Amino acid sequence: MKRRETAGLLGSGAWVLLGLLLRTVPGIRFSANLCLCLGGLWLFWLALCRLAEKHGVFKWCKRLFLLGIAASGVVLLVAETAVLAGGAEDGSAQPVDAVIVLGAGVNGETPSLTLQTRIRRAETYLALHPDLPVVLSGGQGPGEDITEAECMRRALASVGAQRLFLEEQSTSTAENFAFSKEILEAQGIETDTAVIGVVSNDFHLFRAGLIAKGEGLSVVGIPAELPWWWLEANYYLREAFAVVKTVIPL
Repeated sequence: MKRRETAGLLGSGAWVLLGLLLRTVPGIRFSANLCLCLGGLWLFWLALCRLAEKHGVFKWCKRLFLLGIAASGVVLLVAETAVLAGGAEDGSAQPVDAVIVLGAGVNGETPSLTLQTRIRRAETYLALHPDLPVVLSGGQGPGEDITEAECMRRALASVGAQRLFLEEQSTSTAENFAFSKEILEAQGIETDTAVIGVVSNDFHLFRAGLIAKGEGLSVVGIPAELPWWWLEANYYLREAFAVVKTVIPL
């Protein structure tokens, strides 16, 4: 076996091993699966190189593969830059007419870590703005015994239950905004001109803003941070792929 192929196999094995190790760390499954995919792509590249030595047509396959990798890298880099910039912006000092708190996973009746951070951020923000109407947005998914909106309501009752409005039908961020918009309009909010504060995690705010704009809402982000850097890194990385999927739906 050629030295180059040996190095390639070792490189691919390193990505696979890293992916398997990361799968043992709670909360970063996406990064683990990405490493496994990179290991697989590396093996595919080695196979193309071997075939190209025997059949000329595979030389073009190698070029197309490299072109695809380069194009994907540029697209993801642009998306990641936008996600990072969106997460760095904090609109909590800007005046708003209402607030939407976006839901996240619930384990039975217990908020996930992601949802806990959104609840805590919302609680702090709403304590400083006691007159704002608030839509708690999130339906019920697999493994959830109550809706995400109800989970948030229980945790946020102390900020004024009378101003909390539950949106319990949504199953996606797009539906979060579409259904929350209807609730706000029913409460007399002119959503065409109003500015809405959106509480979500920092890594999610850029994509949330894109989706909100598509629903005709003008929003500012109120970011919540996860407690550990490796979780933040995992979700920021995952979010770049989600932005690409949002902008270029397949």
